[in-house]
Amino acid sequence: MENLEAELKNLIIHTFELDGMEPSDIVSDAPLFGDGLGLDSIDALELGMALKKKYHIHIDTDSTELANYFSSVKNLAGFVVSQQEKNAR
Repeated sequence: MENLEAELKNLIIHTFELDGMEPSDIVSDAPLFGDGLGLDSIDALELGMALKKKYHIHIDTDSTELANYFSSVKNLAGFVVSQQEKNAR
């Protein structure tokens, strides 16, 4: 899971062109939105598209859990793994 979290941190840095930021600067359980990394709802859409492209997963935008999945890198990693497991079935 740590490797996936590092991949996700790199994806976030690349997607949002966070020049000068290193993966180690992003705490895995810190909030991605609001007072955390400062992402907003438009960024959530971009991040969702990047996740779909890289990991070939389905994101149900009607899910009531979506905000929780996208709340931190740690939760995002768990979400990606669960979606990949669903795809493998």
